[in-house]
Amino acid sequence: MSSSDSGATPVRSGLTERRNRRSVGLGFFASELAVLFRRRRTWAMLLALAAVPILIAVAVRISSSGSSGRGPAFIDSITQNGLFVGVAGLTIAIPLFLPLTVGVVSGDSIAGEANTATLRYLLVSPVGRIRLLVVKYLAAAVFCLAATLTLSIAGILIGIALFPVGPVTLLSGDTVSIGDSLVRSLLIALYATVSLLGLSAIGLFISTLTDAPVGAMAATVVLSIVAQVLDSLSQTEWLHPWLFSHYWLNFADLLRQPIEWSSFGQNALLQLGYVFVFGALAYGRFSSKDILS
Repeated sequence: MSSSDSGATPVRSGLTERRNRRSVGLGFFASELAVLFRRRRTWAMLLALAAVPILIAVAVRISSSGSSGRGPAFIDSITQNGLFVGVAGLTIAIPLFLPLTVGVVSGDSIAGEANTATLRYLLVSPVGRIRLLVVKYLAAAVFCLAATLTLSIAGILIGIALFPVGPVTLLSGDTVSIGDSLVRSLLIALYATVSLLGLSAIGLFISTLTDAPVGAMAATVVLSIVAQVLDSLSQTEWLHPWLFSHYWLNFADLLRQPIEWSSFGQNALLQLGYVFVFGALAYGRFSSKDILS
């Protein structure tokens, strides 16, 4: 064998090993998504989220005071244009319903495996602890996207069915086409997804602290409520920009012409900070945790 062949062999071996690891990682991620979305609990939560805009639309449709000027933002606009139903649904769901479902998924991520005695088997090589944490977090992030899209799409469909639909008048007073408004609805759903990434990281970290998934779920949801309460108090105004919930409802900037992107960027940067910090804490805890089940 020539020297060039012997030198190429380790290189080919390294490339093959990296491909195998990548294949294992993608396969594990696909398997985790399949497990998550085969659960009845997951579909029950998505159906419950879809029911939020449907209930709003039906209530406004049968009510004689749908445009009384009272109620959450965008409720008054529903009777004028059904495309606002999805936005109204997200406005109502973001403070409680979405954090509740995200808390269930992220809080169950590690603690649920430990509780059912499958965690040890998941850590068999070549999966490993880091890969397990990354896959669990990415699966929770995919659920966040599925949850916000479910709300938005259900709202749009029921709005089209029950109310007039046409060009949309934005908060800035400009009018855009139906196609443009649908794109903005998608952007709002993506904004809400980004808003939940920090909470997902917190839930993943808490899930590494216990073998009781219900406790991890409850703690994650309680923290989301505490953050929103603190964000509403003037006495803690200095803390507001650092709370993961601070920009949750600022997607209204996407309903202006031109679109105001500053809130989107600030929100993404804040959530990225929470993902980094609590992801590191989750790794620090999980990498040294004794896996007994």
